[in-house]
Amino acid sequence: MYIVNNYLLAVVLCFVTMLCWGSWANTQKLAGKTWRYELFYWDYVIGILLFSIVLGFSLGSVGDAGRSFLDDLGQITFANMLSAFIGGALFNLANILLSAAVSMAGLTVAFPLGVGIALVLGVFVNYFGEPKGDPVTLFFGVALVMIAIILNAMASSRMSRGERNNSKKGAMVAVVAGVLMSFFYRFVAAAMDLNNFEFPTPGMATPYSAFFIFAVGIFISNFLFNTIVMRRPFVGAPVTYAEYFKGSIGTHMVGVLGGVIWGLGTALSYIAAGKAGAAISYALGQGAPMVAALWGILIWKEFKGAPRNVNILLACMFILFISGLGAIIVSGAN
Repeated sequence: MYIVNNYLLAVVLCFVTMLCWGSWANTQKLAGKTWRYELFYWDYVIGILLFSIVLGFSLGSVGDAGRSFLDDLGQITFANMLSAFIGGALFNLANILLSAAVSMAGLTVAFPLGVGIALVLGVFVNYFGEPKGDPVTLFFGVALVMIAIILNAMASSRMSRGERNNSKKGAMVAVVAGVLMSFFYRFVAAAMDLNNFEFPTPGMATPYSAFFIFAVGIFISNFLFNTIVMRRPFVGAPVTYAEYFKGSIGTHMVGVLGGVIWGLGTALSYIAAGKAGAAISYALGQGAPMVAALWGILIWKEFKGAPRNVNILLACMFILFISGLGAIIVSGAN
């Protein structure tokens, strides 16, 4: 299997993770013009699962280092399989709740709140689960990124006043989503031998098999979580599976593409974790709101005609964000 043996390359892969996690939602925005989120989400989940299979039989099966994809799957203990599977189910529930929170409270309230909580708690959970890097520099960098996320929320809220409904309920759901999301990464990382991908401990998973089991957890749990949301949506009328099968091939492919983009970012994060550490890989990836903000500014023109105070907030946001990422990178090199 392909293994990263260089810290700088691991950091580059983490940046790709951040780009993917901050970009996949564009596919939801494209499909959302004619397609309910609950229906889009099925294609998104299918995209993640398909990508995990392709990745396992490609990068997960090349070279002489480590165990090949199928060989590794065959020797993983039930406990480690269950851990990665639970990680997938937890992520799925958290992601669905976060999307529901966005529909109730708006992107400017729910997304920074949920992702901010996931970032702070997730770094603590992953660092103390597998310490790697200088903790003072790491948590300082996380604090800077967290402040940048808050500034992004403030700038966005000043551009969208009066657009929020059920904001209190949505904020509460976002908090629950953030707490759940902070734990999913650790469950998957716990199934892997992060200290030795080349000669992993027998019974533990490689990043490729762990990601596949994680994707299976997302897919299977979606029959429960997304079916409930389809029948009892937080916002709007119920939707049915009959409506899903009426969608065009193009609409379905947009959702699958969204899943592939997110899956690529997540898989690279797990691959990089062996060299960078789980906490640093997770922290860099969770800078995704800033990438999403860039899409909003440059492509979707969401801040067109913004007043001067909003532009100042955005400038400060990016300065703090870049500084925070720099601190996180430096922490792993110590």
